[in-house]
Amino acid sequence: MRIRRIAGALTALTVVAALTTACQDSRTAATGEGGKPKVTIMVGGLEKVIYLPAMLTQQLGNFAAQGIDVELQSEQSGANAETALVAGQVQGVVGFYDHTIDLQAKDQCIKSVVQLANIPGEAEVVGTAHADAIKSSADFKGKKLGVTSLGSSTDFLTKALAAKAGVGADQYTPVKVGAGQTFIASLDNGGIDGGMTTDPTIAQLTNTGKAKVLYDLRTPEGTKAALGGLYPASSLYMSCDFVDRNKDAVQKLANAFVATLKWIGQHSPEEIAAKMPPSYSGGDKALYVKSVKDSIGMFNGDGKMDADGAKNVLEVLSSFSKNVQPKKDSIDLSKTYTTEFVDAAAKQG
Repeated sequence: MRIRRIAGALTALTVVAALTTACQDSRTAATGEGGKPKVTIMVGGLEKVIYLPAMLTQQLGNFAAQGIDVELQSEQSGANAETALVAGQVQGVVGFYDHTIDLQAKDQCIKSVVQLANIPGEAEVVGTAHADAIKSSADFKGKKLGVTSLGSSTDFLTKALAAKAGVGADQYTPVKVGAGQTFIASLDNGGIDGGMTTDPTIAQLTNTGKAKVLYDLRTPEGTKAALGGLYPASSLYMSCDFVDRNKDAVQKLANAFVATLKWIGQHSPEEIAAKMPPSYSGGDKALYVKSVKDSIGMFNGDGKMDADGAKNVLEVLSSFSKNVQPKKDSIDLSKTYTTEFVDAAAKQG
């Protein structure tokens, strides 16, 4: 009996210690080698061009130059990355801004501290065999459409396009297929008729003739036509508590990302692609350069949020989201993003 009580006490202490550690991870930056702040950032697919600034910042040495130790982790689904942040497993996420609004509707405070892009950088593609049957989102009825995962931004955007054509989310089948080769394989084997994806997957599909682009959200013009305005997407977002308690660390991150955004604007797709890990090209350097070229215009140069774009994201989400719809009028967009850190980065040059 005594042994059981001791074992139970040790188990309880272990749980308390784990909870305490999780609490510290979610609220306060850890200290790494040499006393530098250490931050773990989960990226919704490190190899995706839409999130290219994360690894590029690492490759350029911009995190190190700011005196901050950053660990980048990859997770194919933005929804899963969001969950890891809320659970305190990571301190930041490079993912879509729309998650900050969705989470506020669920009484969670998350905010974008660096807005990397004002458009999604994605595309709704349809298999070439289905191109004659799917000519607009009005034709989504009864179709199987691929998304990275349910609750992801690819899921949000697909629902938004469908809603604009009067097609309900219950009138087509969203299929979790991830990205890259799993998306391509699902299109090949008939698991999906089309779906929302990113480069380099888009480039691979169109280059081989397997799919055609139905809605191109890689340009401001295509985004405005499809979604009624800009749709700020790729961003570095963090919990409000972490931002408030770790302003110095957040400022270092902002400085690093803004430096990378400026570097992108000053270099060619070929030069940008050359800085990325060789594995990202999948053995086809020319195709990877094309995918960078097709999407690189999505990134802004200063990391600032477009205020009207943020309002449009709320409008788009409220057109279909059961979470956001009833709370649309009470959503406070000022709590979903800040320009405090990128403004300071600009002053520092």
